[in-house]
Amino acid sequence: MQVGSHEVAFSNPDKVFFPERGLTKGDLVAYYLSVADQALPHLRRRPFHMKRFPNGVAADFFHQKRVPAKHPDYVGEVPVSFPSGHSTVFAILDNEAALAWAINLGCIELHTWHSRVPELELPDYLLIDLDPSADGQWEHVRTIALVVREVMDELGLPSFPKTSGATGFHILAPIVPELPFPAVRRFAKALAEEVERRIGDQEIATTTWRVADRKGVFVDFGQNARDRTIACAYSARPVPDARVSAPLLWDEVPSVDPSVFTLETMVARVAAVGDPMAGMWEQAVSLAPKLAALGVT
Repeated sequence: MQVGSHEVAFSNPDKVFFPERGLTKGDLVAYYLSVADQALPHLRRRPFHMKRFPNGVAADFFHQKRVPAKHPDYVGEVPVSFPSGHSTVFAILDNEAALAWAINLGCIELHTWHSRVPELELPDYLLIDLDPSADGQWEHVRTIALVVREVMDELGLPSFPKTSGATGFHILAPIVPELPFPAVRRFAKALAEEVERRIGDQEIATTTWRVADRKGVFVDFGQNARDRTIACAYSARPVPDARVSAPLLWDEVPSVDPSVFTLETMVARVAAVGDPMAGMWEQAVSLAPKLAALGVT
C-alpha cells in the first residue's frame, strides 16, 4: 500500500482482528491512517514497545521490545540500556508509513515511553492514571479526575484528559524535559496524595500501593517511571468492542462514557469535535520550580 511517499508491505488485510465487531486488520490500519495527524504528535521520537496480536484480540499476543533487524528505513530506531546491563533497540514511529508498518506486525495498541530522543532520561509529561479496583467505580473516576484538574490548575500545570480505552482514565501534564524520572515520580506521588486528601474517602480514591488493600480508585503515580509505557492518545485497545483511548474536553469529563469511543466512531468524532490535545506539547511547563509547592525535594 502507498502511504505518503513510501510503499508499505501489508499482509492479510481481511483477517478479522475484532470478532465481536467484525473489524479487520485492514479496518485497523485505515483507522490509524485517518487519525495519523492527531496520533503522531504523541508518537514521534519515543521508544515504541510492540505488543503484537498477529491473529487479533481473541488469540495469543506477545511483547517485543527489539525492533526487527530487517525493518524499512522509514522506521526509526534508538538503542536503550537498562540497569540490569541488558540493552535493546526500540523502534521509533515518526511518520504514517512507520505507523502502518507497526499495524501490519499486529500492533493493535500504541505503547510509548514517557520520554523522547535524545532526552530519554527526562520525561516530557507527568501522568496521573486513575485505575478502578472494582466494577462500578466509573462515577468515582470522573469525580476524581476533576479534583486532579483542580490540583493541577492550582500548581499551574496544563492538564489534558483522555480515556485509557480500557478500564481507566489518564490525565497528562506536559512538562519541560529537565527532571529525571525519579523526581517526576516523587512529584506525581505528592500530587496524588493531595488528591486523595481532598477526596477524603479512601473507598473513593486511594494511593495505597498494595493491590489487596485497595477499595477505591487507585490514583496511580507509579507510571512516572523509566521504561513504563501507556497506550497513547488515539491508540486502539485489544478489547472486544474495539475501544480507543480518546482525548477529551474537560467539560465532557463529568458525563463521559468511554464505551462510545471506538474504531467505528473516532474518525467522525475528530471531524466533529477536533483534537482536544492539539497543541498540547507546545504548552509544556517547567516542573522544577513547582516541587516545593508539594514539599518535594
